[in-house]
Amino acid sequence: MKNFTTALLLYITLFLVSCEKNEGIGINSSTTDKINHFIWKGMNTYYLWQENVPVLADNRFGNLGELYTYFKGFSSPETVFESLRFQPELTDRFSIIVDDYIALENSFQGITLNSGMEFGLVRYVNSNTNIFCYVRYVLPNSDAATKGIQRGMIFTTVNGTQLTDTNFGNLLFNDSPNYTIGFANYNNGSPTPNGVSVSLNKAQLQENPIAISKVITEGTKKIGYLMYNQFSSSFDGQLNATFANFKTQNIDELIVDLRYNGGGSVQTATYLGSMITGQFNGQLYSKEVWNNRVMNALPASRFINNFTNQIRNLNSNGSVTLNESIHSLGMTKVYFIVSSSTASASELVINSLSAYIDVFLIGKKTVGKQVGSITLYDSENLLRNGSNLNQNHTYAIQPIVLEISNKNNSNQPNGFIPGTSLQGIELAENFGNLGVLGERSDPLLDRTITYILTGAKSTIDIKIQPFQEEIFNSKLATPTRNNMYVDLKE
Repeated sequence: MKNFTTALLLYITLFLVSCEKNEGIGINSSTTDKINHFIWKGMNTYYLWQENVPVLADNRFGNLGELYTYFKGFSSPETVFESLRFQPELTDRFSIIVDDYIALENSFQGITLNSGMEFGLVRYVNSNTNIFCYVRYVLPNSDAATKGIQRGMIFTTVNGTQLTDTNFGNLLFNDSPNYTIGFANYNNGSPTPNGVSVSLNKAQLQENPIAISKVITEGTKKIGYLMYNQFSSSFDGQLNATFANFKTQNIDELIVDLRYNGGGSVQTATYLGSMITGQFNGQLYSKEVWNNRVMNALPASRFINNFTNQIRNLNSNGSVTLNESIHSLGMTKVYFIVSSSTASASELVINSLSAYIDVFLIGKKTVGKQVGSITLYDSENLLRNGSNLNQNHTYAIQPIVLEISNKNNSNQPNGFIPGTSLQGIELAENFGNLGVLGERSDPLLDRTITYILTGAKSTIDIKIQPFQEEIFNSKLATPTRNNMYVDLKE
């Protein structure tokens, strides 16, 4: 990955030396003071909207003593971080701080503590407060799989308590290693309990993001189908092998199902786009805009991501972990299944490819996340392997540092709408009839295949239910959330 730190290390070092020389006699810094300083330093250096936040100005503090004193007025590192975000939930909707960077790093590679059941949360049609959960899918060999949980099941209670829009966080996403869920019948969006309950246990699980890969033969057409749930670099080799299989089978059409994919690595997103195409090797895939400090410190080539014919992954120490040629399909069109959970790196692939080939969308409007982040740690150069990494805490920050667009300088901050932003069909999942993923019983996949075979956009043959929008999903409770990120390396 590109080196974004070299020219900035001098700035950070000079700032620290200046502040430390003027820190003042008698200032005793606590661990909390040092965490607060790290947060400010990281945001001052890399935050996309650094110039819009007065407290992040270079001359805001004359020395570390002033900085420590200012932030002593905040109750926690979390509140310090929130105070430095620019227009939270309006402009900056995605910057986060975590108190356990091990969990964050694991989450980037699909490793989380869970029962193996991924689900969405939806409000009852006849209630402003009650919510139900529908099972999206179940991880193989997990506790949920062992206990017979399947896609499409509905549950409404946890440990006997009805889920509401105010209690679901505490009930579903707490630190307890086990919980009991009570099932219900869908009943057209007003679920009724059916008396069935199951106790589930959480464990550290790694999800393979390549959930389903198959070739569907319809008449003379061979249609490659990939359900891909996270842009995780640990599985880049398996992703490439999937496209090698598609290539060997000489598919005619390609469907990439991103309906549950909240994003991940920009580098992996570039690889996926290169696997789908191949005829644009070396041409511009996407370009990034960082804050003025970063843009002025580094050459313009550092902010360009090109189509590539090679996977070359490095670890945090710069050692090569994967180096192989990309298996490209040379597609001139591609179909994406999307939803209100499709975000960041997923949208990047859609956006970047739409500047080169025909892109079709089937599903609902995507999130609209055209910005990316980096992970910053409490060390001298803000890297995980940086000198003097503070061993007294495990805080890290994941600030938004870049906006990304395609070769036409275009992106969709409000999300892609199938049939409007790009050609396709707007169609929601029917929580009462989700079907089986990867099979034509799944209404979204079935509609996509029909669209490929006939070009017909009509949904008159599908029983339309009142649209119920999700209010949350289980992936949003993980440290990565809807994250799109690049790596910082020495």
